[in-house]
Amino acid sequence: MELRRIHHVAVIATDYERSKDFYVRVLGLRVLAEHYRAERRSYKLDLELPDGGQIELFSFPDPPRRPSRPEAAGLRHLAFVVPNVGEALAELAAGGVRVEAERVDEYTGKRFAFFFDPDDLPLELYEA
Repeated sequence: MELRRIHHVAVIATDYERSKDFYVRVLGLRVLAEHYRAERRSYKLDLELPDGGQIELFSFPDPPRRPSRPEAAGLRHLAFVVPNVGEALAELAAGGVRVEAERVDEYTGKRFAFFFDPDDLPLELYEA
């Protein structure tokens, strides 16, 4: 078996329109496709990252809450590579997005920081 890259990450939103606005307008991801699945009362929005990876944004009626802090069991967080963490943080904060302070990875010396989507999903900016 040869794993080449991550194809997509799926995110379930509690407020589809609010999350769609966040991922499209605030983060600037390109919409590939949007479908309403009437039998599930659910939207599926396919978003493209610059490297070809994708985020699938779903809505479902009354999805259960789950812990979303980076230290909770399960998927820890989704990280995006940016050229400058400080500039990206400032842009997000200016747009009203909740951000945490910039940190430095003790092993790699790279700068990183967390920010949060409308459902408090932890997302990371990692400087490369």
